[in-house]
Amino acid sequence: MNVLISGGAGFIGSNLALRLVELGHQVTVLDNLSAQVHGPKADEHSYLYQRIRNKVSFIYGDVTKREDWEKCLEGQQVVVHLAAETGTGQSMYKITHYTSVNMLGTAELLDILTNKRGHSIRKVLIASSRAVYGEGKYETEEGRVVYPNARKKEDLDCGRFEIQGEEPDQKLKPVATDELSKVHPTSVYGLTKLFQEQLVTTVCPTIGVMPVVMRYQNVYGPGQSLQNPYTGILSIFSSLIRQGKTINIFEDGLESRDFVYIDDVVEATIRAITCDEAIGGIFNVGAGIPTTVLEVAKALMHHYDREVKLHISGNYRLGDIRHNFADITRIGAALGYKPSVMFSEGVGRFVDWVKGQNITENNYESSLTEMADRGLLKQ
Repeated sequence: MNVLISGGAGFIGSNLALRLVELGHQVTVLDNLSAQVHGPKADEHSYLYQRIRNKVSFIYGDVTKREDWEKCLEGQQVVVHLAAETGTGQSMYKITHYTSVNMLGTAELLDILTNKRGHSIRKVLIASSRAVYGEGKYETEEGRVVYPNARKKEDLDCGRFEIQGEEPDQKLKPVATDELSKVHPTSVYGLTKLFQEQLVTTVCPTIGVMPVVMRYQNVYGPGQSLQNPYTGILSIFSSLIRQGKTINIFEDGLESRDFVYIDDVVEATIRAITCDEAIGGIFNVGAGIPTTVLEVAKALMHHYDREVKLHISGNYRLGDIRHNFADITRIGAALGYKPSVMFSEGVGRFVDWVKGQNITENNYESSLTEMADRGLLKQ
């Protein structure tokens, strides 16, 4: 097939592009080589861009510009829309920018497909996020399902980081979040991803295009940007460990996420791209297992064979959630997806790759200062 990947020079996009090429598909990439992801002079030094260079048809462009979409849509059969701004914390103060890139960029694509007669697009796959679930799904001790609202600042200030029940001393247990769970984002980033989903699932059926929504969990692995201070906890911690610096563990370190290895994400996405066109809908893509931030830090130090100080600071970011991990039953049944790389193995592969990369400044400390100055980070 002819496949267009917006954001195809990014972490997920470049890995997906290379795998599609291996399988014999024709791949076009639309990307603006953002300095936050690729660093300065990306066309010369970006690891991700260099991997796909001369292996795909590359178009330098911006998804918020209609003319750039029009340059690359001709003759395509599938659009994989990955291009987005992805930092949860950063989204809380760069609101116009996140809204423009994530929402307007998607709207431009769909406006073209709606008004362009005779286009060849059969499927649009959108990269969404676990962020749309907000605090996710919980159960009471009696087994009743609840969907808590965002945590209150006064609780976080007092170190009460776990989700509080509606009744005094009510205990809640996080459980796997399925696709039918309530969506209630707690960040601007999550809101923009939910809007993308709704645009695609509303418009595409009216124009004869199959919509597919992939709700990615925390994707990690070789090739993840080591320079972006707003995304990728493994990259941030790795940079600090390699420099012998203290790792500031937010909250109490027991907050958890679902870490899914890049190869599994690529496999799931390819299955969604190449499956029968009648199979669409919304799918979680994860490992289905929660891992705490403390477990991440300790696993990284083990694989680097280097100990650094872990400072459990009680700091927190407004908009962050406490727990979330995916129920992957649906994607397993519909697409035969099953994660093959568990975190214990994947983190070792990631570290082996990082060891071969130069230590670069990722501006992590300055990003925290910026958020604190804006009242979004409690230090």
